[in-house]
Amino acid sequence: MSKGVLAIVSGFSGAGKGTVMQRLMAKYDNYALSISATTRLPRKDETDGIQYFFLTKEEFETMIAEDALIEYAKYSENYYGTPRAYVKEKMESGQDVILEIEMQGAMKVKEKMPDVVLIFIAAPSVMELRNRLVGRGTEDEEQVNRRFEAAKREVGHIEDYDYLLINEDADVCADEVHRIIQCERNHIVCAENKVENYASFIEKMRKEFSAC
Repeated sequence: MSKGVLAIVSGFSGAGKGTVMQRLMAKYDNYALSISATTRLPRKDETDGIQYFFLTKEEFETMIAEDALIEYAKYSENYYGTPRAYVKEKMESGQDVILEIEMQGAMKVKEKMPDVVLIFIAAPSVMELRNRLVGRGTEDEEQVNRRFEAAKREVGHIEDYDYLLINEDADVCADEVHRIIQCERNHIVCAENKVENYASFIEKMRKEFSAC
């Protein structure tokens, strides 16, 4: 049995990557979506051990000290990290493992594991991104503004990823993630979604962010 592919899916907060991952996992059966650990509080529809392992700051820092994480990062005042044992076990069983993590953590994994496939998911525009952030109703205005400011910084580093997907429809985007990972599993480059083909879109997003 061949070893599974390790892929990272990142994106602006509010771009809809969580929904895309839900659709992907519902439609295809060879994926293991790594469950991250975090110190942020659960949202009303989240359950410990399903969306995240919700830890205290002290518990998380113990995992850091024990080198039990592939990567970890601090984002919007909270820790996020990927438990090492789960990822190793799933890949060795032949499953393709997806890490849904932030850009800072993705770059740390890339340093340790150069073969990782990096996929960035963006909203169609900055206005749509803000509408989605506000519309999901899970954060107050201060938290929305903090996440929007983080997205402004992240837009400068999208070119560090291998592939870019514009999430206009979550089902279509899930199929595109699947196609990319299966191409990589077969050592094929999914050329149409390579990040360098989206230079004009990335520049447009940067201008829109600068105008905000």
